[in-house]
Amino acid sequence: MASVVDKIAAIEAEMARTQRNKATMGHLGLLKARLAKLKRELMTPKGGGGGPGEGFDVAKTGDARIGFVGFPSVGKSTLMNTLAGVFSEVAAYEFTTLTTVPGVIKYKGAKIQLLDLPGIIEGAKDGKGRGRQVIAVARTCSLIFIVLDVLKPLLHKRLIEHELEGFGIRLNKDPPGIVLRKKDKGGINLPSDGISE
Repeated sequence: MASVVDKIAAIEAEMARTQRNKATMGHLGLLKARLAKLKRELMTPKGGGGGPGEGFDVAKTGDARIGFVGFPSVGKSTLMNTLAGVFSEVAAYEFTTLTTVPGVIKYKGAKIQLLDLPGIIEGAKDGKGRGRQVIAVARTCSLIFIVLDVLKPLLHKRLIEHELEGFGIRLNKDPPGIVLRKKDKGGINLPSDGISE
């Protein structure tokens, strides 16, 4: 039985082979619909209960939230175990952590929630390896720690930053300037031109 990825590749190949004209538009439309359905299935696998993000999102607690983001097997779980004393499984193979593992530390009277997120891979922003769910949880964090393997080049840092920014996470940048101006008529105007009053 062919996997979902194989089915997607087969449909994309058939679409590339099919000549576009008036007679084939209906067939191409059906192929696009099947392709969209398979891509949704790839992002939210069937079977086993729960919704698309089960095991990923965790209720916010404490004063701040820090997410550990990185490629598989770089030490996110070890760091979590050391800092928070919470058991996050550690093993010598990739994708040991399959769900978000929360922990809490106290620092100068503040409770800070730590999240050990599953490893992401290149293409995570496009849904590869359930990357969208992982990055969506990272988006809820006050601070993101990018955990890197010391033996790998900083190219991995740029790849992870590219994945996060591709999902709308603004890393190390000031928030956009937002100005509210009351108008006599027509509601409110919200320009984001960076001008503050």
